[in-house]
Amino acid sequence: MTVAMATALIAGLLIFPGLVFTGVVGLLASWVDRKVTARVQWRVGPPPLQPFYDFVKLLGKETIVPAGAPAWLFLLAPAAGVAAAAVAAFVLWLPVLAWPVYAPLQFSGDIILVVYLLVIPSLCVIMGGLVSRNPLSALGGSREMKLVLAYELPFILALVVPIIQSGGQVRLDAVYAYQAAHGAAVMRLSGLLALLAAIPCLQAKLTLVPFDMPEAETELIAGPYTEYSGVPLALFKLMRAMLLVVVPLLLIMLLWGGLRFDSVSNSLASVGKYVVLLVVVTLVRNTNPRVRIDQAVRFFWTIPLALAAAGVVLASIGW
Repeated sequence: MTVAMATALIAGLLIFPGLVFTGVVGLLASWVDRKVTARVQWRVGPPPLQPFYDFVKLLGKETIVPAGAPAWLFLLAPAAGVAAAAVAAFVLWLPVLAWPVYAPLQFSGDIILVVYLLVIPSLCVIMGGLVSRNPLSALGGSREMKLVLAYELPFILALVVPIIQSGGQVRLDAVYAYQAAHGAAVMRLSGLLALLAAIPCLQAKLTLVPFDMPEAETELIAGPYTEYSGVPLALFKLMRAMLLVVVPLLLIMLLWGGLRFDSVSNSLASVGKYVVLLVVVTLVRNTNPRVRIDQAVRFFWTIPLALAAAGVVLASIGW
């Protein structure tokens, strides 16, 4: 690896399109979600910079490690979650940036890597909850574990549909190029079913209502985050904000034709795709009650799983 490539890689992971860029966009997206939620409830809502104020305030708070908890695991969990989200964002943006210096970093298996990276934040939440030595945290971590087992299979099957449509390609740039030449995956029946299956999985991956049972403020205080404070809690909040960008971006890249910024119209269309998914997430959050974990498991193993499986079958026969 040359010095130029190493410098570009570090800058990409830490600044754009990795940690800083995704974190800023994620915090702004979380403000949109909070603002719309407030207006639905006839409240004024927070100012645009409120998520940034909250994040900076947490950075200045004292970090307390529970007595008897392994400090390295307790503190590693949020840091690893943020790192995984930043790397996933970087990998997803590679086909869009198409910078020559990043060409050697693209390899067969990009989609597999992104799916793997997006599981790590959930595993970090589970680990943080279970090592906190708090029964409410442990229960929240247990619920997060069950939720992952519920939505991960239909989510992966939904992502298999564009892979089949593109002739078995698992490189992001190859799927991106195929959709640019033949149209977005969602324009076919199989792709539409895959998107319909992936949207509830998106809601669950973000642990937003109706799938916020791991936190469930009215029952578990803050679930896995109950014992967290200061910088570690700020990192967990940042991780959730970054996932609010990364997971919708994954669906756009694989099912909705990807992102294009080569013209004003394409740039507006690309931003519009993300805004539509953000609006859907916010509307679902504000129009549904929280479900029990057994209801969530039953739901994901029936309707989304059936839709995703039907999409895979239809994609296999060219539909």
